[in-house]
Amino acid sequence: MACFHSLFLALVTAVCSFQAKGQLSPGYYSSTCPQALPIVKAGVTAAIKNETRIGASLLRLHFHDCFVNGCDGSVLLDDNSTFIGEKTAVANNNSARGFNVVDNIKAQLEKACPRVVSCADILAIAARDSVVQVSTLSKCWTTIFALTLLWTEFLSSLQLGGPSWKVLLGRRDSTTASRSAANTSIPQPTFNLSALISSFSAQGLSIKDLVILSGSHNIGLARCTSFRSHIYNDSDIDPSFANSLRKICPRSGNDNVLAPLDRQTPTRFDSLYYGNLLGKKGLLHSDQELFNGNSSTDYLVKSYAANTKLFFKEFAKSMIKMGNIKPLTGNSGEIRINCRKAN
Repeated sequence: MACFHSLFLALVTAVCSFQAKGQLSPGYYSSTCPQALPIVKAGVTAAIKNETRIGASLLRLHFHDCFVNGCDGSVLLDDNSTFIGEKTAVANNNSARGFNVVDNIKAQLEKACPRVVSCADILAIAARDSVVQVSTLSKCWTTIFALTLLWTEFLSSLQLGGPSWKVLLGRRDSTTASRSAANTSIPQPTFNLSALISSFSAQGLSIKDLVILSGSHNIGLARCTSFRSHIYNDSDIDPSFANSLRKICPRSGNDNVLAPLDRQTPTRFDSLYYGNLLGKKGLLHSDQELFNGNSSTDYLVKSYAANTKLFFKEFAKSMIKMGNIKPLTGNSGEIRINCRKAN
């Protein structure tokens, strides 16, 4: 019994030491806020039920947060007297969404476990929960398909279920933000392949991560300003696809008109994005650059277009890797009470 007691104490000490050294862990809140994951999931589920598009918006917030000085919740900070934040950076201005959803989730967490769960971790969990949520067919369609004799074969062919992963937790929140850093660090829809590779490499992400994480563009919408140059100036685009987009996005005006990043299943997380690239139907210039005669990325696009399960598996790995970009841990940063401002 004494031996067991000693072993238990050693294990507890090891876990505490592991967390104290600033390592992220999926069980970080298991004792300090066991309700954390269910609260975030409930908030995300309710938000997506109200507006399906918000799932893509929450995933994008995590991406844009991590690419600017690490995954530290800086994208959520409003401007103040000491800095101009990231919300008005080129990639975020009139584009980044989901801040109210994060606010609502944070308010529930503060009631359950005051000053325990960081805003940066909320973004990481919400990104995962969003992907899981929009990967699921509606109950209505599930019932219809269940009535067919080809139910098993149909599920197998569509590779339903979507990716999921254990989110590593323990990030702390920054006390500042930088619009200039966001303008420099977040990849733009006009980037060519070389610029995309450099942008991801600066974050410790590989060419493979670039192609995989770009696959998140299988959900969500983009503004006319983001794809205008592609549909009017580029040759690596299907002519009929370009013409259909020109009808809603003229050479000038209609800047805020939206088009789906994936026309086939814009609200369901799948791998059809890669098939679009094979057919030269990538909405953004930066998307189509991934399949444009370059040996370093073309074969990856073909692989994920042909194998949805492989894409889901690799997407989970790359999301974990991205979520580990320069997190604030230990005594660095803080746990914000309000995600929009430092304490």
